[in-house]
Amino acid sequence: MGARLLPLLIVLMAGVLLALGFPLAVSLAAQEQQTVVVDRIDDTARFASLAQFVTRQTSGSRVAVKDERQDTLQKELARYYEVYGIRAGVFYRNDEPMAHAPENWYLPDEGAVRDTFQEALLSRPGHNPDQVWPWQDGRLVVASPVIRDGDVIAVVVTDSPTGQMRSKTLRGWLVLGAGEVAAMLLAVGAALRLTGWVLRPVRVLDATTHDIATGRLKSRVAAAGGPPELRRLARSFNEMADNVEDVLEQQRAFVADASHQLRNPLAALLLRIELLALELPEGNEEIASVRTEGKRLAQVLDDLLDLALAEHADSDLKLTDIGALADERVAAWRPLAEDKGVRLTGRCPAVTAWADPVALSSALDAVVDNALKFTPAGEEVRVTVAADGPTSTVVVTDGGPGLADDELSRVGDRFWRSGRHQNVKGSGLGLSISRALLAAGGGTITYERHEPHGLRVTVSVPRSAP
Repeated sequence: MGARLLPLLIVLMAGVLLALGFPLAVSLAAQEQQTVVVDRIDDTARFASLAQFVTRQTSGSRVAVKDERQDTLQKELARYYEVYGIRAGVFYRNDEPMAHAPENWYLPDEGAVRDTFQEALLSRPGHNPDQVWPWQDGRLVVASPVIRDGDVIAVVVTDSPTGQMRSKTLRGWLVLGAGEVAAMLLAVGAALRLTGWVLRPVRVLDATTHDIATGRLKSRVAAAGGPPELRRLARSFNEMADNVEDVLEQQRAFVADASHQLRNPLAALLLRIELLALELPEGNEEIASVRTEGKRLAQVLDDLLDLALAEHADSDLKLTDIGALADERVAAWRPLAEDKGVRLTGRCPAVTAWADPVALSSALDAVVDNALKFTPAGEEVRVTVAADGPTSTVVVTDGGPGLADDELSRVGDRFWRSGRHQNVKGSGLGLSISRALLAAGGGTITYERHEPHGLRVTVSVPRSAP
């Protein structure tokens, strides 16, 4: 969920920053150009104020006779061009120059300078040149009319290079871009914090759900952080877990009480059966069948009581030598295996893990007992202990008929037994008890086929402290 939420937040924040940064960059470029244009307007206005007092005298020819004011204007324009590198000139309506710098600069026949000159002749404001961007090599043309007695007698034109303006705009954009990058980094950091704040309760809820699903029913969610909706969800989840635990506790209590209460009448019934058998001929098949079913019922009740206690009891986890414990159980079951003609072997090196020794011993007894039941004489049951990453494993393989693929998903369910093995003694609860005993301490039990035939049971317990 975090992998989807974080990119979404980053994309949204990047879109917001771009939506704000693009108009700001355009505004910055426009502001820089407007500053230059205002300066040129001031300059042209000053030159126009000087030019309006220049008199144009002619003596039968079109050549103007320069006066002192015209010389002053020419010097001002030359100095202006020398200092700023801006071409400037004052031109009469017929394009003749009153003064201009540099000396070889005249009005062109077309282009931005000509268009701006024509607009100034009509007394129109020509102070809004097209925007020049940093990647363009453009020039700024500004013109102001020279007015005398209400008539436009000439026009002051400035043709400015834009390199310095474009450089300042580019530097401003770089500063703006750096600010955008810094804001984006801050936004990513805020998104990480926000995502962690939102998803932390979800991760805790997921971990708690996994704990409850694996048998740790007392796990609860600490509703201390995150949005109010997730805190309410955590409280509702805890209430649901409490109710589920209460229902399961009542169910376990009922099974335990029923098993315990039924044992006494069943014991009395078995006693009366034994007394009745004394009155009947020895070897009576009916009484033998009743005696067998009574004992089987007593075994089922004992297993139900064991299962209820296994699901209810807390594990006493200790750092345990799994190899030594497995080797001890192999030795305990070897006489029975020899009586059946089955080879029971063990390879149990010293491997430690955190487990309840009593619960693990009971689980291994159930697994080995199950393997010996279904392994015919002459075959082998092997117990192997190993360290496998974060867990220690005890693998029990047998040479029995094994299970089909559809049966592997059901093995370990309560009272379930394969239809091919109904004639084998057992209640169908042994492996369920093993799973309950292991789950209480964080262990697991899995089943798979063992080639060429048989069943492979893997008991795993954690190597790290709980």
